[in-house]
Amino acid sequence: MILTDDQRQIADMAKSFLAEEGTIAKQLRHWRDIGCKDGFGHDLWKQMAELGLTGLAVPEAEGGLGLGATEAALVMEEVGRNLTPSPFLTTALVAVEAMKGTEQGKHWFPGIVAGETVAAIAVDEGPHHRPRQIALRAERSGNGFALSGTKQFVVHGASADVILVAARTSGSAGESDGLTLFAVPREAAGMTVENVALTDSSKAARLTFDKVAVDADAVIGEVDGGWEPLRRAMRLGRTGAAAEMVGAAGGAMTMTVDYLRQRKQFGKLIGEFQVLQHRAAHLFGEIEIARAATLKAAELLDKGDDKAGIMSHVAKAKAGRVATLAVQEGVQMHGGIGMTDEHDIGFYMKRAKVLDSLFGDSSYHARMVQVMGA
Repeated sequence: MILTDDQRQIADMAKSFLAEEGTIAKQLRHWRDIGCKDGFGHDLWKQMAELGLTGLAVPEAEGGLGLGATEAALVMEEVGRNLTPSPFLTTALVAVEAMKGTEQGKHWFPGIVAGETVAAIAVDEGPHHRPRQIALRAERSGNGFALSGTKQFVVHGASADVILVAARTSGSAGESDGLTLFAVPREAAGMTVENVALTDSSKAARLTFDKVAVDADAVIGEVDGGWEPLRRAMRLGRTGAAAEMVGAAGGAMTMTVDYLRQRKQFGKLIGEFQVLQHRAAHLFGEIEIARAATLKAAELLDKGDDKAGIMSHVAKAKAGRVATLAVQEGVQMHGGIGMTDEHDIGFYMKRAKVLDSLFGDSSYHARMVQVMGA
């Protein structure tokens, strides 16, 4: 697709800012090495707010920029290129999309726009992403509901001010009908939060709900009508995650090509070996295909096209496989040093693995493409 001047400006701004402030040394390594419970810097989140990025998808009428999935994908690509840890994907994109047009959105959007609020979304309950299999129960209790069950892989769940919880208010696991989204504040009584470090040093949480009481105002949208906002949020989330993987693949490739231009064996730069040139050229082509698929998914989301759903599955599947290829090639071409913690290339492999699993891995989305395309 051809970007507009405004979209190029946003991409350039994100590129220059994150290349300066979002680097591995300043962010990822720093927060990992000091054992930060959040895994990201709140100062950086505030800086992103000052640039308008935290409110990128928030409607203009509610203080945001009112931009779409394409602009979000451009920012996410730069996040991935620099491996910048932040709650941008889960808060500024997924949570915002789920809360658009609701009273909960009006309540939480000002804090998100100001870079003062972090949101998380709790969907998965088992080892795989299966949103229709949600079994966590929300039963009527007084003028509200009581939530009971468990969630896992809740990114930034221990750092969030509000957690968007997908629960079943009717029906059975496996059905999309009967789901409801709730905005559960961090201090909710009866909610146990276990903070877990993922393989890339980012943080996710396992949540246990023991009759957690929420009032009727906590409902996002309509009771039993949670599938639609969840579906919208997941489409944007997987497109954003795909864009981040494209960026991570590009960052890994840039680092690897730079190494090929510097490392010598047998008196020659290893980048002069034809076999490595062919592998690098193949990888470049694959990354461009993944980028095209991701931007197409974003474009269709912005247009409200009926094909946006299947294309977001295509983007996530392709980006996941390409990111895996890029980081594997990167580590292998770096040789022994690629396996050490001192070199940054290994961080790309770890992040690619986590991103592939987030909102469903590449195999899940490939199956969804087959089902939807049948």
